[in-house]
Amino acid sequence: MDDITIKNPVQIPVGSAISRQSKLPSISGSFGKMLTDSINQVNRLQVEADSNINDLSTGKQTDIHRTMIAMEKASISFELLMQIRNKVISAYDRIMRLPI
Repeated sequence: MDDITIKNPVQIPVGSAISRQSKLPSISGSFGKMLTDSINQVNRLQVEADSNINDLSTGKQTDIHRTMIAMEKASISFELLMQIRNKVISAYDRIMRLPI
């Protein structure tokens, strides 16, 4: 992901309530890294489910329960990822509609 640069930073008056606030706790890592890690984990679950399906269909594995659990894990994680994507897009749309 590309870094976002601010060309015209907002100047906060020295005596304002915002400048008097204590430092906010820092969160290790960035949102982009967290999102990338989540996408990689969803992909890993999808690949694992596909592998279990192939193993079941070729007879290498006979446990249908393990295959179904892997498929459901992959499905639920993908649905969650899509909901997060929808919320991020919705937030972006709201920000873009804000008057300047």
